[in-house]
Amino acid sequence: MWGLRQGPQEPVPGGPPKAVADPGSPAPSWRATPGIGRKPAPRERFAHSDGSDGIAMSSLVFANGDPMASLGLGTWKAAPGEVGGAVTAALELGYRHLDCASIYGNEAEIGASLERACAAGGLQRDQLWITSKLWNDCHAPEDVRPALERSLADLGLAYLDLYLIHWPVAHRHGVMMPQEAPDQLSLEQRPIAATWSAMEELVRAGLVRHIGVSNFSQAKLATLLAEADLAPEVNQVERHPYLQQPELLAFCQANAIQLTAYAPLGSPPAGATSPLLSDPVISTIAAVHGTSAAQVLLAWGIACGTAVIPKSVHPQRLAANLAAAQLALSASELAQITALDRGERFIDGSFWELPGGPYTLANLWDEPIGGA
Repeated sequence: MWGLRQGPQEPVPGGPPKAVADPGSPAPSWRATPGIGRKPAPRERFAHSDGSDGIAMSSLVFANGDPMASLGLGTWKAAPGEVGGAVTAALELGYRHLDCASIYGNEAEIGASLERACAAGGLQRDQLWITSKLWNDCHAPEDVRPALERSLADLGLAYLDLYLIHWPVAHRHGVMMPQEAPDQLSLEQRPIAATWSAMEELVRAGLVRHIGVSNFSQAKLATLLAEADLAPEVNQVERHPYLQQPELLAFCQANAIQLTAYAPLGSPPAGATSPLLSDPVISTIAAVHGTSAAQVLLAWGIACGTAVIPKSVHPQRLAANLAAAQLALSASELAQITALDRGERFIDGSFWELPGGPYTLANLWDEPIGGA
């Protein structure tokens, strides 16, 4: 595992301890632990991996100064055998934010691509932002750190920039996708607060710089904020013009919680095309700018002050998605897109709703069924 030898320092909430180099030792590799308190500008230029001039990218900046690029690469649904090439191409194009998860089943392949990027030179570890997520069967406090350590081993990293609780849903340990109600544990049986306490210990141990959640409602966030020692710093949720969740976004922004939008282009069934890509309003705005509908959708997400993590394994689409960070939409165009909100989820969580089980759509999202 690449990193610097560390002296006896106290763990620092919000990031691992500053690395102490061995005088006379070789230059640190890209997996070296970054120092605390880096203060980048909200907009940085991310160079290509060959060192050539890259793309100016806005960032969401955390309380300790760490920047997370507003546009990253999603790896959900990226098939084994394809995701490694996609990560390699993305890094060469200038992507510096990778969104991963153990349940995606591709972290080892991503780790191999990161290893090759290091071997090729030109990248330092503190230029990258890498997120992973705790799966639902590892919510017991004693299972949290081993789950993280498996992701670190697969990715070949000494630490993560961000670790998220993937869903506010718990399974029996070893059950990836429950098929019947006894495979599930209610949040009374496996409280989020206990899982979160174990997540906080990962920060104190220097294994994770930031912690957060995914698919959490405003009500669940409010409860967690009242119970936590270290507040969640990110909520990753489905968000696009058909599901804008303005109240949730406002709550997050008011409580210093960054919001990352997954499925920013929509997430239709396999083989189908997202209706967002053919929406007349989006298409008209794209024609005005000479861009694609996908680029308009991503530029809108960034303009809202969120991060977006579109997935692609095709180099041309990867490049086009990255270029969306340069697209500026007018106030009128943003208002037109705001009017498209219809509270429509592509990923509605119905796969957690089992007969006799503890989860319903109403208590998952803390809203009436069919509500926005």
